[in-house]
Amino acid sequence: MVSDDVRSEYQAAWADWQAQLAKVHEFFLDGVRPHPTQIKGMLNREARAKERYDEARRRLLGISDE
Repeated sequence: MVSDDVRSEYQAAWADWQAQLAKVHEFFLDGVRPHPTQIKGMLNREARAKERYDEARRRLLGISDE
């Protein structure tokens, strides 16, 4: 059984990453063009969200960061 904290952290990280990933997909796949100065920030936000998700997933699975 997974603790409520680990579960909540995982679900929040998943939801955040999916939201950021959707914006990246809109840019690359759907042709939505943000201002050029916003593209790098969008990509960085997605990368950080993915890292948070990966960390939360490892905790959920009981995998050490070492």
